[in-house]
Formats: sequence, structure tokens, C-alpha cells
Amino acid sequence: MAVAITIGPADIGVGEVGSVVAAHLGGGASELSPIRDGIVWDLRLPCTLLAAVCGAGLAVCGAVMQSLLRNPLADPFVLGVSSGASTGAVAVVVLGVGGGLLSVTGGAFLGAVVSFALVLLLSHTLGGSTDRVVLAGVAAMQLFSALTSFVVMTAADAETTRGVLFWLLGSLSGAGWSEVRVCLAVLVAALLVCGGHARTLDAFAFGEEAAASLGVAVARTRLVLLCVTALLTAALVSAAGAIGFVGLVLPHAARALAGPGHARLLPVTALAGAVFLVWADTLARTVLEPQEVPVGVVTSLIGVPAFVLVLYRTRSAR
Repeated sequence: MAVAITIGPADIGVGEVGSVVAAHLGGGASELSPIRDGIVWDLRLPCTLLAAVCGAGLAVCGAVMQSLLRNPLADPFVLGVSSGASTGAVAVVVLGVGGGLLSVTGGAFLGAVVSFALVLLLSHTLGGSTDRVVLAGVAAMQLFSALTSFVVMTAADAETTRGVLFWLLGSLSGAGWSEVRVCLAVLVAALLVCGGHARTLDAFAFGEEAAASLGVAVARTRLVLLCVTALLTAALVSAAGAIGFVGLVLPHAARALAGPGHARLLPVTALAGAVFLVWADTLARTVLEPQEVPVGVVTSLIGVPAFVLVLYRTRSAR
């Protein structure tokens, strides 16, 4: 992270980053000029921290969802949370929902919560099984994606459409300390809950019937973990937009390093996701400098071949 912060138009060293952080945490003044101090503390550090938090959170959500749903293709967005967040953000930006009292982040979070509530309602109505949860998530994803496209195509001008599309593809450029604090708090809480259910997730790997025979309250545990991962995903998406492939690919890479046991898998996945997204964000803001590429584009360009490699190695192992 310290090295990533030094990369950019301003020539800043790792030692200068350390002195700025130490000065601010110690309550003193740094030795750098106010401009260079602001570049580190107010611009680059919040973006890098949010990238690490989002990468860790999305990767952990993906690992939990893949184990909980017993689906190697599951990711944090399978519950329609990202599509709901996109609709909420577009409603605030384009339609002015909230009358100026609701920010884009707030609108995105509310949209994500509404989408997840709809998924829970549909899956419960259809029987509540794992397959029904996935199908309900797909239905909600398509519904809110269609609503987002309809609003953008009919009510937004060209400039607004470009800004909305940039957000939809994922962006960390506007990150501030408030987003970092909120997302970090939600991530820590979610990691504690998911870590406490590590043995339960191991049991889910053998199927719901096997987990129930081991004394796991299947329905209650699944609901708790679905809610935790959905709320974490909602918080991350509302702050940074929809960043794809992190929650899909990184859990598979982490399993190759740590094995299937979730007591080791979850922390390794969180670390791998954090490192990956920090460098993906660094690449996104420097590869076409001074123009910034949406970080979701970079993660997809890297994630697609990486996922194909994972599938190939899995096939070869079998």
C-alpha cells in the first residue's frame, strides 16, 4: 500500500508517506509541504485504503457465497445487490430522488438493500432452497439492471450518462475518509461473523443434509450469512461501484494457497483480495494518465484470463 501511494504524477517516496501518516496519527504536522501532505493524506491514502477494504470484502463475500451455495460460480453480486445499488444511485443522480438530502452513496445502499429484500422474499416464497436463492438473485439482477438502463436511456443527458457509467464500472477516485471508516467498520464486523462460522461453512461443503446431520441449523445459518455478505457487499458497492471478478476469482486462488478449510481460507482470501485491488486501482489510475480507467474494467481484463486458467487447472486436476 505504501508503494502504491507513491505512484502518480507527484514524485513522493515511501519514507515521505510514512512520515505523513505518522504525523497525522500522532497529532503533529508533517515535514512535507501542505500540498504534498494533502496529496498523500487527503487523496491517495483514502483511495488506497478503500481499495484494500473493498478487495478484502468482495473476496471474502465470494468465498462465503461459493461455500454457502455450493456453486463455484457464485460471487458477491449473485443476490442482485450490485444491480439494486446501481438503480439507487441512478435514481439519485438522474431522477433527483431524495430531493438533495440523499447522496449517491446513500441511494446506492438503499437500492442494494431493497434488491436483497426482494431476493429474500422471492426465495422464501419459492421454497427457500439454495437453488431458489440463486434463481431469485438472477431475477432481481435482471429487473434492476433493466430499470437502471431505462432510467439512463430516457432521462439522462450525455454528460450525466458518462458519469453514471463510470460509477457503474467501479471507481475509487472520489474516496474520502468517511467512506473508508464506514466500509472498514462493516468489513471488520462481517469478518468476525464469517470467521465465527468457519466450521459451519466447512460443513456446508458436504451439502445441507450433511450439515444438518452435524448439528448445523441450516436455514438460520444460511440466512445470517446471506444477510451479512449482502450488507457488506451493499456498503462496498455504494462506496466504490460494482467492481467485478474480485469475488469470483480470488477465492479460487486463495483455495490453491490455503486449502478448503475456512479458518485459513477466509483470512488468506481477504489478504489476497486487498493486495489485488490495491494494484488494480494503481494500474487503473496510471495506465492512461492523466485519464483514469474505471477499476472494474481493469479487474475484468485481469480476471477473465485468470478465471479461465483456474477452470483449466481444475479440469486438469480431475
